Amino acid sequence: MALAAALTGALLAAVLPAAADQPPVKIGVVYSYTGATANAGIALDASMNAWLTLHHGMVGGRKVEIIRRDDTGTAPDVARRLAQELVVQDHVDFLVGSLYTPNAIAVMQVSTAAKVPFFIVNAATTGIIEGAPYTARFGATMLQNTNPLAFWSTKMGYKRAFVIVSDYAPGIDSLNIFEKSFGAGGGTIVGDLKVPVHATDFTAYVQRIKDAKPDMLYAFIVNGDPSVAFFKAVKQAGLEASGVKLVVNSATVDELDLPSLGADAVGAISASQYAPTTHSALNDAYLRAFRAQAPRGLNEPDFMAESGYDIMSAIDTIVAKQTGPLDPDVAMRIVRGLRLESPRGPVEIDAQTREVDQNMYVRRLEKRGDDIESYTIETMPMVGGEVRK
Repeated sequence: MALAAALTGALLAAVLPAAADQPPVKIGVVYSYTGATANAGIALDASMNAWLTLHHGMVGGRKVEIIRRDDTGTAPDVARRLAQELVVQDHVDFLVGSLYTPNAIAVMQVSTAAKVPFFIVNAATTGIIEGAPYTARFGATMLQNTNPLAFWSTKMGYKRAFVIVSDYAPGIDSLNIFEKSFGAGGGTIVGDLKVPVHATDFTAYVQRIKDAKPDMLYAFIVNGDPSVAFFKAVKQAGLEASGVKLVVNSATVDELDLPSLGADAVGAISASQYAPTTHSALNDAYLRAFRAQAPRGLNEPDFMAESGYDIMSAIDTIVAKQTGPLDPDVAMRIVRGLRLESPRGPVEIDAQTREVDQNMYVRRLEKRGDDIESYTIETMPMVGGEVRK
């Protein structure tokens, strides 16, 4: 019996090539590497490379080739063309992206037609992946990062909220979710504003908010120059000094922007699936590896970059469970229900929705010593990314 088993093992070893001898796994990344959000691409690269550093440079025992393409910002036509090139010309096994919802939708169309798994880093508009069977989201939905803030606000006793958002799909999604959840908790919306995505003068908007006399303000202003200008206007108007609590989407206090936001943003409450200040053995190891990969001055990954680490973990699991050419249908069966230990905590890809269920952390931006960082003040365990039907 033992001899038969040994012979069988020897035959299998002769027939099946070692994982390391197989062609490299090709991962096509369509993300933003230039323009106002260039740091996002740099941070994603550092995060994916941090995973490779901690796992001997391989996924599932196979070598990896990461092919990066710059979508240049909110440019769905560019994202679609690049994804198509990665599939047709480079024959990638996986697609990874996007920062923005329109780009993600464009890449999803390519993914669905070509049957190439696409793993979303960030694009958070609720409901967009339902009709894209080869897509799974590893970031968060607006439902996930907005509902916890509405629940926290009503629990803390805030009754009158004003809402201001950037006027694009995620902003409108966030506004609708917050207003519905805040109202369900007994709160009243005293006004709302939709402002241009690239707005950099918030003086008049903040005055309108102040005149409405809310006891709290919920804001989703896109990161970069708009969020910097927003916090400056809030500070100059003395909004918080007059008793208005500031609650914001996590993108508005993105870790990559904290040096630019500075003290103006201290005290803001946000909710995110990740906080770099969380201490765990895995997160500490991840942060060390990230800092070794990141360029000087980029010391902390944000919640978007961290998704790159978890996507690499998922690809590792998928590849390890297959031999030979990777089957996209098998890959998606593995992804559905996939559980991972992550620097952000436990995560699970819902088998029905392909959204990620995860802890959401309510965080307060604080200045401790010379550093301004978000610290968790409440954990909401395993929040779902979508309403199951």
